[in-house]
Amino acid sequence: MKVFLDSIGCRLNQSEIERFAARFRAVGHELVADPAVADLIVVNTCAVTAAASADSRSRIRWAARAGTAKIVATGCYATIEPEYVANLPSVDLLIPNNEKDHLVALALGINENDPIKFYSRMPLPGQHKRTRAFIKVQDGCDNFCTFCITRIARGAHRSQPESEILNDIELALNGGTKEIVLSGVDLGAWGKELIPKRTLASLITNIVEIYSPHRIRLSSLEPWDITDEFLEVMGLPGFCQHLHLPLQSGSDAVLQRMGRRSSAGDFESLIERVRQKNPEMAITTDLMVGFPGESEQEFRTSLEFVRSINFAGGHVFSYSSRQGTAAERMTGQVPSKVKKIRSAEIRNLFSGSAKNYRELFVGRELNVLWERSIKENGAWKVSGLSDNYIRVEARSVQNQYNQVTKARIIGLNDQGLLADDLYK
Repeated sequence: MKVFLDSIGCRLNQSEIERFAARFRAVGHELVADPAVADLIVVNTCAVTAAASADSRSRIRWAARAGTAKIVATGCYATIEPEYVANLPSVDLLIPNNEKDHLVALALGINENDPIKFYSRMPLPGQHKRTRAFIKVQDGCDNFCTFCITRIARGAHRSQPESEILNDIELALNGGTKEIVLSGVDLGAWGKELIPKRTLASLITNIVEIYSPHRIRLSSLEPWDITDEFLEVMGLPGFCQHLHLPLQSGSDAVLQRMGRRSSAGDFESLIERVRQKNPEMAITTDLMVGFPGESEQEFRTSLEFVRSINFAGGHVFSYSSRQGTAAERMTGQVPSKVKKIRSAEIRNLFSGSAKNYRELFVGRELNVLWERSIKENGAWKVSGLSDNYIRVEARSVQNQYNQVTKARIIGLNDQGLLADDLYK
């Protein structure tokens, strides 16, 4: 059987379709890059925003138009709107998040307890092809952010067993992976319910001691999960010098309404501690504008706080009401026009601070994992990520795909850095 895997949204969704891929391959099925030739299509949906839900519906309809394959819908949007999703074109089976670990067996009608042999990781074909391996470490969340539908869609926090994590990493490394990306809804909570209690820092230390990967990167961490133990882990060999720490707002009043567990002052103190360890650590964030009741003054306070941190970049989200969340019932909903204006201001601010950060590395060398390599006019046009998460482009005399090399930075482009030609 030919299987096409699609995903919308976060890195955790990417890690899950990589797991599906490994299981489909292990029981003898072929993964394909084109839904038009597939016998079975799996769409891992997202619902973090209204736009993500709309994208999920569009991807299912697109897959249905592409061919005659049966579609399996799963993920957050499929979980919170099961009746609607089940009635979309060609959807043959809907598997909610709490049954997602059994998706391959349910889709194929096989006994998942039968022993199977897993093969070394191969990158997914098509648009979800990644040199980096996304490893699911944790799922669910015990925080109570008032705007968040993901906690409702994915349930309570639960840690993946360390043995499964290590097995996934070993298969990835055996397949030639140079960078491991640990992913989860609330990644920093890994291990808190295990007996004996474990921490993400101890897991990372163990991974480095056992496998010594070229790189180990983290998807996203809540600020309150950065402990002194974790700060020491940042110095381990291969630890990527990039932290994505969601702020959501720089206004304490808004943060309180959001149900966030840290204040703007707490966040600022954390950044100071991180930069004491590594002054050039790339720190990126998420920021939401237009949360219910956000006044012009609260927005200005948030804007100035973001300016003071000098982030290396960030994602901006306009608040969208999600059914079942506490924020849905709050008064003071901000008009869409106002949210659009505020979003543009924050995006411009992030664009400027990201450019300032990139300029620090002009004239220096960075280690780059080359993720794309295209032959063009007798040479190779290559693109990849530095360990501090900057996109680097260069030309090379040879194919550098999935190689880590040094690159001398000679300038900036719109989204990243330009490197001198590679001769090795």
